[in-house]
Amino acid sequence: MNPLIGVNALAERLDDVVVIDVRWRLGGSPTLEDFLAGHVPGARWADLDATFAGPPGQGGRHPLPEGRHLQPVLRELGIDGGTAIVVYDATDSTAAARAWWVLRWAGLSDVRVLDGGLAAWTASGRALEAGPAPPAADPGSVTVREGGMPTVDAAGAAELARAGVLLDARAFARYRGEVEPIDPVAGHIPGARSAPTDANVAADGRLLPAVELRRRFAETGVGADTAVGVYCGSGVTAAHTVLALEVAGLTAALYPGSWSEWITDPARPVATGDETPGVAEPRG
Repeated sequence: MNPLIGVNALAERLDDVVVIDVRWRLGGSPTLEDFLAGHVPGARWADLDATFAGPPGQGGRHPLPEGRHLQPVLRELGIDGGTAIVVYDATDSTAAARAWWVLRWAGLSDVRVLDGGLAAWTASGRALEAGPAPPAADPGSVTVREGGMPTVDAAGAAELARAGVLLDARAFARYRGEVEPIDPVAGHIPGARSAPTDANVAADGRLLPAVELRRRFAETGVGADTAVGVYCGSGVTAAHTVLALEVAGLTAALYPGSWSEWITDPARPVATGDETPGVAEPRG
């Protein structure tokens, strides 16, 4: 299944899908006010931090939610095991990709991302609906089954950096350790290769065509048989690169804790610049 859906296709299916608005700002407040001001007709709002992540801590800034907490929220949204779901954010699908990934990880198979987000919807001339979403007519019955998408932990990420390809989805300056606006330590996992998420999309926020994405990832060493992992600062933008890889016909594991979890152990090495795998020494 193509993980993306276009505006026209969504408009034709509004009556038989659950649409979830997951607009989000890094470090900002939830965007419920934006949702109330205007959203795709029939959409329901979900707070990315509260729904598609667990509490921050040793597991990173956006660890995976526990299934027992995620399940009642999804049922409140009216989701059953076979429900078709479309998620969207404001424009480039960064937050929507995290929602898509968590829903797939939770065992749901029919999940798509609105390519280009709300910006694409409004650019097409389609109307928005204001105000709160009505409650689901019937509560959902979904059972969360964790493990529907591949993950790696810190040790697995380090192994991929040595024996496969580990992609760092953050901005290039953060990868190099030149700046670090969020986490207390700058740099990257030794051996990781830079693949900034913003290079996955065109100027209008839509993902690049599959052939262009395959070419982009081939430049980082990713091929059809490559073992691939992806991380970022906290596992949000990395999900976007997993989505882009799937559009390209490739598969990758997500390191959910990402950089914010990696640096919680001072024994783990940190590389800066264009570091070759294995050069960095452990912090101690």
